[in-house]
Parts: sequence; C-alpha cells; structure tokens
Amino acid sequence: MFARPPRPDPSSSLAPQGGQDAAILPAGPVARPVRLAGEVYEILLKRLMALEIEPGDRISVDALVRELEVSQTPIREALGRLESQGLVVKVHLSGYRAAPQLTRKQFGDLAELRLLIEPAAAAKAAVLMSDEERDAIATIADSMGQRFSMDTQVAYNRFAEEDTRFHAAIAKASQNELYHDILVRQAVHVRLFRLRLSARVTTDALVEHARIIDAFHARDPDAVAAAMRTHLENAYARFVGIYDS
Repeated sequence: MFARPPRPDPSSSLAPQGGQDAAILPAGPVARPVRLAGEVYEILLKRLMALEIEPGDRISVDALVRELEVSQTPIREALGRLESQGLVVKVHLSGYRAAPQLTRKQFGDLAELRLLIEPAAAAKAAVLMSDEERDAIATIADSMGQRFSMDTQVAYNRFAEEDTRFHAAIAKASQNELYHDILVRQAVHVRLFRLRLSARVTTDALVEHARIIDAFHARDPDAVAAAMRTHLENAYARFVGIYDS
C-alpha cells in the first residue's frame, strides 16, 4: 500500500566496504517516515469510527504489518495515538483491542461530569482567556463548518476530532489544569461520535458552538456557561437515543 524506500545501490559509496564489520554511513541525517504513522492512524480511525472494527475486537499488529506492508513502528505509533483518544485499549499480554462501546450508565456518568465541569470552565475562560486564545477557539469552530461536508465517514471523523479540540481549548483557556486534564483523559468526544454517524449531530453542534463563541466575544461568563450547558444537554439528547433503539 505504501511506497518502499529504494534499496542501496551496491556500487554506491554508501555500500559497506571491508567486510562484515563495516557500517553504512549516511551522508546526512536520515528522515524518519513519520508520514506512515499518520496514514496508518487515518486507516484505523476510519475503521473504528465506522465500526468496521467492532468494540472489543482484537487488533493484531502482525496482521496490520502484512496488510499495510509497513513495519511495526508506525502501527504502534498510530495505536498509541488512538489509545490516548480512548478508541483503543492495550491489554496486558493480549495486545490491542478496540475500546468497548460506552454503556448507557457510562454515557450518563460522562454527561453528568461534563455538565459539572465544562460550563464552569467556559465561564472562567470568558474572563481569563486572551484575545489570541479566543480567536484560536473561534477558528476551530469556523473550520468545523467550512472544511467538513457531513456526508462521508471520513468527514464525520474529522468533525469528531475538531470537536475534541474545541472543548479542550476552552478548558485550557480557563487556566484550571484539572478541568483540562479531566476532559482530555476521559477522551469523551470522539468516543461519543462513534455512537452515531449523523449529519444532524454536526449541524446542530455548529449552531451551538457559534452561540458559545458569541458569548466569548461579549466576555459574558454567565452567557458562556448557559450556552455551554445548553450545548451539552442537547448533545446528550442527540446521542442517548442510540440506547433506546
């Protein structure tokens, strides 16, 4: 799937000389193929979010090496990134598995946690954030509306990631590190979007994000907290139905 680097020319000056103890000495620093890890990540994210890899399924590194024709390094880097998002779990002596889907109780617990933390974080951010932080958050919200068409799984995955960035940036702007750390560690946003592929989820969220941004521009902590609370309550309503279907 991925292009392999060319093999060294035996006649090249870089070829080993003088027996088995000779080393190949590159003329300059060797570029690390970081692009491969990003490509593997994109492939696995699409499969996880589309439930092509179902919750609890084992993810074999060796099988991915054979399928994608890359080494273990970019695969493990991609899996580590997915683990940090809560989409993959590493099981002792068993390797990687797709994270189990949220149960209804876990979903409710996370919704309750977010309602306790995020309106308060947003209210603090409205007072303490710099203009640069406010503009950066507004840029994320704007990009979610402009760059993503919501008719494909890939676009939906992107929206979920940008939603994570949006909420994390607000928590960070509150200058309360615990708010930010809790939200990042829970990695709730991408996992919630895995519950359902829906254009309605994205279009409604865009409108609610815009109201939050408007309140930030007004530097009104009460209005920001109210807008964030409404957004979270609506998000809960949009996703909870999946447990009743």
